[in-house]
Amino acid sequence: MYKIRSKKVLGPGLKLMVVEAPEIAAKAQPGQFIILRENEYAERIPLTIADFDRQEGTITIIFQEVGRSTRDLGLLEAGDSILDFVGPLGKKSEIEDFGKVICVGGGVGVAPVYPITRALYEAGNHVVSIIGARNRELLILEEEMRKVSHQLVVMTDDGSYGEKGFVTDALRKILSQDTYARVIAIGPLVMMKAVSQVTKEFGVKTIVSLNPIMVDGTGMCGACRVEVGGETRFACVDGPEFDGHQVDWDLAQQRARMFLAQEKIADEARGGGCRCQK
Repeated sequence: MYKIRSKKVLGPGLKLMVVEAPEIAAKAQPGQFIILRENEYAERIPLTIADFDRQEGTITIIFQEVGRSTRDLGLLEAGDSILDFVGPLGKKSEIEDFGKVICVGGGVGVAPVYPITRALYEAGNHVVSIIGARNRELLILEEEMRKVSHQLVVMTDDGSYGEKGFVTDALRKILSQDTYARVIAIGPLVMMKAVSQVTKEFGVKTIVSLNPIMVDGTGMCGACRVEVGGETRFACVDGPEFDGHQVDWDLAQQRARMFLAQEKIADEARGGGCRCQK
């Protein structure tokens, strides 16, 4: 059992949990993820590591309540425990001094882009960060990102905070003003696809982090397969980071919608007030 040391509500449906997992914290690297299972009846959920503290032996996860499993997870409080917490999984981010880099986080994707941004900053890169959300209430980790960026641009779809527009609007403006060695983008599929399309115009290498449907996290089940550069890859072992210009985004979006009907049924069953697994 993995004890939840602390919990924080970041915004509507956005939760942060610090979980005691010393063995994972000792080995975790930016870009990697964990798979958790709340209890023996619950679904296995992949979540990118938002932060880790080797000295305290903790892993920080941030998630948005979008279905039954994440809503059930969000009901846990500090002092409660999670049954399974497995990791670190996946390949770590490539961190070195590339020169000038741009880190882009959209929505809850700001959480996994944060440790990567910090590592790139500490490696000596000149880091420009762009974070965005639909509105101010859903914007997360602004101050944390500001501390590890030479420049931070904040975008909101409705203009309630920062600049009005999408992260791609800010990205295009920045790329038109200077030359950058690399862009790292994490967020919804539609956002990462749009970022990759913009950076392709400027010929800038772009790394995205894919979070497809996963079951075992070892590459055995094949549920997380994606197509990159015309080849089938498995996000859990070959990724989760890939070249954004090589990803088949249409296929990725199609696979992400595979179980929408089943997810709706499960969520509606939960809405009845019965958490039968408990």
